[in-house]
Amino acid sequence: MTITPQGAVVVRRRIKARPETVFSFFTDHDRWLSWQGVEGSFDPRPGGAYRMRVVGDAIASGEFAELTPHRRIVFSWGWENEGDPVPPGSSRVQIDLVPEAEGTLLTLTHSDLPEPARAAHQDGWEHYLGRLTVRAEGGDPGPDLWMQEAEEAEEDD
Repeated sequence: MTITPQGAVVVRRRIKARPETVFSFFTDHDRWLSWQGVEGSFDPRPGGAYRMRVVGDAIASGEFAELTPHRRIVFSWGWENEGDPVPPGSSRVQIDLVPEAEGTLLTLTHSDLPEPARAAHQDGWEHYLGRLTVRAEGGDPGPDLWMQEAEEAEEDD
């Protein structure tokens, strides 16, 4: 994981699954929600929108810009929650999938993030790409601990 001098968050994962399999976890509704989010809608085509409740009441939304089968996915990213420093459409996520002998090298680059939001997004992508890796390799990452913590915090309020 890296934050570049330009402020982009870069996270890499080696996944023991073919690029076609990994790609499907960004284009299939149920597969996406198996590693990130609890509910959402996805229209994975250029210009298509997505909206998902990631954790607690945090809603991420944006629009797909590019889908090159089994190679690249690009979409805008932001949070609908009032006062969030990353509003919908204000940042860009690019996911590159490179075939390797044992699977896929996934490189996620999240750019156009304001400085105060970079570390949190880096932590978030580390968390969720870890869950994606387990799912794409055929495993079960189990319940999202971040969701459980958010639900418990809501109960305490």
